[in-house]
Amino acid sequence: MNLSQYLTEEFLMKFLKFGVVGFSGVFVDFGFTAIAKEVFKIQKYVSNGIGFTIAATTNYLLNRWWTFQSHNPEVAVEYLKFIGISLIGLGINTAILWALVSKFKLNFYISKLGAIAVVTIWNFGMNYLFTF
Repeated sequence: MNLSQYLTEEFLMKFLKFGVVGFSGVFVDFGFTAIAKEVFKIQKYVSNGIGFTIAATTNYLLNRWWTFQSHNPEVAVEYLKFIGISLIGLGINTAILWALVSKFKLNFYISKLGAIAVVTIWNFGMNYLFTF
């Protein structure tokens, strides 16, 4: 397997766009997580799930339109694939978050940034290969 055949300009541009969309999703994720956790006093891991899910939905819409420029008429199927990948990503995200906070005693929000970085790679790869 020759890695350079996959690292085309088009692939790298999609990854960059995916990163920009994901960066905007960080604000959505953190915003809704903080509101749920701090304002509504919802348990921190449940708040994490709320923020992550809302961000995944906005990310789907932006990635469909801008990153992958999908014209697939089966929007519901595409969305379900994206959300399925995101839910697996949520599991990975939460496991990393739990380990960093509970086992390594790191700050919740710093740990969340690390989890988001790892899950970004998972989400892009799977959506590139499977969803779009």
